[in-house]
Amino acid sequence: MDEVLIGEVLRPQGINGELKIYPLTNNPERFLKLKEVVLRCGETDQRFKIINARLQMEFVLLKVEGIDSVEQAEKYRGCEVRIDRAEVPPLSEGWYYFELEGMQVYEGELLLGTISQVLETGANDVYVVKGPKGELCIPALKSVVQHVDVPGRRMEVILPPGLLDIQ
Repeated sequence: MDEVLIGEVLRPQGINGELKIYPLTNNPERFLKLKEVVLRCGETDQRFKIINARLQMEFVLLKVEGIDSVEQAEKYRGCEVRIDRAEVPPLSEGWYYFELEGMQVYEGELLLGTISQVLETGANDVYVVKGPKGELCIPALKSVVQHVDVPGRRMEVILPPGLLDIQ
């Protein structure tokens, strides 16, 4: 995964081709420091240099090079806003969800599967793991997740009693 999803184009803003973005980050101010973005529309990616970024309530307004009218901006409605993975600032502790997706999950030496999705459930996150025995939902609790090796793409867990039996 070379790019990370950080927002979605909602619609054009104004008459000069500015894009109204719904940020998919807990820190929309990150947009203000970016130099370029990738707009993914279906299977097509297009890289744009950012001319200006500003916050408007919970949204981000982006002016990018090459989109200069409402008509041009309209073509990007619903597109994903992505950045290069290298542009993502490191966290002081923990990890990003995208770093967990694709990670292999083990209980001891037993491979349970690969994390396909992280669900936010309110009380705690849940890691959806797809493996040889089907889909497994593992709660993201300190008592369950024993070790996460992001560079090594490996997570070690101790499953709650009975979790494998309910499959």
